[in-house]
This record gives sequence, structure tokens and C-alpha cells, in this order.
Amino acid sequence: MTQRTFRIIVRGSFDALTDGQRAELLAEAAEHDVLTAAFTEEGHLSYDLAARPFFTFRVLEHGEREEDIAAATVRAETAAELWLTDRGYGYKNLRSTAQDLSLAPLGARQKRERGN
Repeated sequence: MTQRTFRIIVRGSFDALTDGQRAELLAEAAEHDVLTAAFTEEGHLSYDLAARPFFTFRVLEHGEREEDIAAATVRAETAAELWLTDRGYGYKNLRSTAQDLSLAPLGARQKRERGN
């Protein structure tokens, strides 16, 4: 079987942050900027806390079958929860979306490359 790649986005909002936690997140905002967001195997958190209390945690997961996406989504949500909990940040309203890249439509550049 071939390995499939899944992109999983876990969204939520920070909850009950202390003034110190808020200041810490604001100080680290450049490292978590939405414009530098990436899907990584360890997960990448992005947010704009100055504008709103929401965050996005992007995870790159793998599986062999289409059905593996459900387990990959659970792993991604767990990774997000651990990342936040390990740092003492409260959160709420987690929800996830997942995409199996093997089923994603090809972009124009990919179509050109395959045609050559």
C-alpha cells in the first residue's frame, strides 16, 4: 500500500488566560504568525491574539488507507491539547477538519508538471 498524507487543522479558542499568559503569547506572536503557518508532523500553532482569541493548530499525519484519517484526526487533536496543556493555556471549542492529499484535486502547476 502507498502511504497517504493527511493535513489536519484543529481550531479552537483560548480560554481563561491570565494576564501573564496573554503577555507571553503576545511576546511570541511572531513565531506563531498566520502568514508563517505550516503543516508539520509535530504540529504548528498560529494565532493573532491581539485581534481575536482563536488559534489554529496544523498537523501533518500519515496513513495507508482512507479510513486512517479518523485516527489521524484524533492524534492531531490530542497533539493540540497536549501542546496547550503543557504550556498551561486554557482552551475550548476544539473542532477539526482533515484533508487526504491523495484525494485533493491537482492545481494548475501540478497538472502541467504531470503533462510533461
